[in-house]
Amino acid sequence: MALKDILPGKLGFGAAPLGNMFRDIPEEEALATVEAAWNDGIRYFDNAPFYGAGLAEIRMGEALAGKPREDYVISTKVGRVILDEIEESPRDNGEKGDVFAYGRPNKVVNDYSEDATYRSIEDSLKRLKTDHIDIAFVHDVAQDFYGDEWLSVFESARRGAFRALDRMRDEGVIKAWGLGVNRVEPIELLLELDEPRPDAFLLAGRYTLLDHDRALQRLMPRVTERGLGIVVGGPYSSGALVGGPNFEYAPATPAILAKVAAIKAIADRHGISMKAAGLQFALANPAVAAVIPGASRPGRIAEDRAALAEQIPADFWRELRAAGLINPAAPLPITD
Repeated sequence: MALKDILPGKLGFGAAPLGNMFRDIPEEEALATVEAAWNDGIRYFDNAPFYGAGLAEIRMGEALAGKPREDYVISTKVGRVILDEIEESPRDNGEKGDVFAYGRPNKVVNDYSEDATYRSIEDSLKRLKTDHIDIAFVHDVAQDFYGDEWLSVFESARRGAFRALDRMRDEGVIKAWGLGVNRVEPIELLLELDEPRPDAFLLAGRYTLLDHDRALQRLMPRVTERGLGIVVGGPYSSGALVGGPNFEYAPATPAILAKVAAIKAIADRHGISMKAAGLQFALANPAVAAVIPGASRPGRIAEDRAALAEQIPADFWRELRAAGLINPAAPLPITD
């Protein structure tokens, strides 16, 4: 099934902040944020066991309990199994560092085997308090997490998780599957294989105003040609685009901050918000089916919705292009 036929809209909810991403979020604030998304009409929720060692799924399950299950779509991820056992030693989260330092202390086991994939789905169903998952993404089989070992991890997933999810999709247990990654390369590698047959991808941070060159040149056209779709995660580049201190889960570099400032100067001159620029840029690419900005406060939801509806003059995009701040080949939400 095509991704656009599964997703109920172009704006979804990224649940990473519910796992206490970067800070210790009070329970009531987390639940109120999901409720605000629901009241705003958002019906696509993306999650992962990795987010706070199951905390984000638990909170979302609590927040959505009692909502009609047929009214919303859930995607979650496989590749990590959360144990009841408490983690004693420091976690190695690759480039993600201590992003979930405030999450649950449960041990997280990286396992992309077939058996672990089935267990991961079963565990997610319990935490999310639901009877089915709509989309399953294989999580983080990329260099940013596994370094030089990423290809061997990918191969393990190819023999295990990919085949299991292919089977689950064909049996109707899930509607679609693919990769959920922060790098372009593993998606390119999967698309080169004759088997299995993915349906969709979640690409975080690689098709944003601040970083889109590689995805634009090599990945997006292939996804479009295959009739597949991409969910863009991290459209604000971990907050850097909208004035936050982080880019790609780490403090933003001077070069990134300078680029943000240059874009913002043009945005201010045209009277538009950076959120609007970020969301509408991503959605202008025909390969992109939805964007899922993360939110940890209820007020952020209304901001995202307003950003999606904001009218952006074509001259803004032309000025960005002329200033070399976006790739000249990038599709833009204008006709020229």
